[in-house]
Amino acid sequence: MFATHFDFMNQRAAIRLPLVILVGLVFLSFTLPGRAGEAPKKVPVLLVAGDDVTPAHNCREVSQAIRETLMAADKFDVRVCEDSGVLDSVTSLARYDLIFLHMYNANAPTLSPGAKENLLTFVKNGKGLVVSHLSSASFKEWEEFGKLCGRHWVMKQSGHGPRAVFKARIANKEHPITKGLEDFEADDELYAKLQGDVPITVLVEADSDWSKKVEPLAFTLEYGKGRVFHETFGHDGKAIRNPSVQKLIQRGSEWAATGRVESAGR
Repeated sequence: MFATHFDFMNQRAAIRLPLVILVGLVFLSFTLPGRAGEAPKKVPVLLVAGDDVTPAHNCREVSQAIRETLMAADKFDVRVCEDSGVLDSVTSLARYDLIFLHMYNANAPTLSPGAKENLLTFVKNGKGLVVSHLSSASFKEWEEFGKLCGRHWVMKQSGHGPRAVFKARIANKEHPITKGLEDFEADDELYAKLQGDVPITVLVEADSDWSKKVEPLAFTLEYGKGRVFHETFGHDGKAIRNPSVQKLIQRGSEWAATGRVESAGR
């Protein structure tokens, strides 16, 4: 039998149809949200820095090291502000999923009542906060900030011995932030006698020669619907660039912002 004109037409249509479907699927994969070809959305972070250039700390050196640490994880989009007055703007804060505090208002005025309320609301409504090193000593007249930090530095009560190399132990090996991590050596100040009694989950601890006690060096707490990660490392850039400290900061920031850690256990 001879193929008719209609037979050839049907064969050509049968060939074209899968090609059309294939091209359409490829197009959709590059245009629809969440499809292959679209880069994962990075966590927007506001890094609030500034310690009034006290002799004890080089604010810009440390904030730069923190920014580099977060950017190296390829999960964060970090903006740095050296003016805590940024917390006055609800519109500005709405752009971020995480506030990272590395500051101490030694000489600068405390936060305005509006800024204080904005920070609390930011966390209560489900976003994240990271508190780093001496930041917990800020706003000493604000009792609720101490509770937000979980534990906070109180002048003439809290302290540390000379900067030295010490052994930091993983106290909780099941938490997403520390799962799979090993004990490590830190070259830093070992903070001790931080004050507070709200419930916290201790992740990293160390034996302090200064307080003669086991001290929490990294821990978490929930505040409203939000999450707080507090780490006491970071006297200078060298302390921050310790690979184990960097991993803690990266994981802790991800957990505070999202409630999970994609690399947990690895």
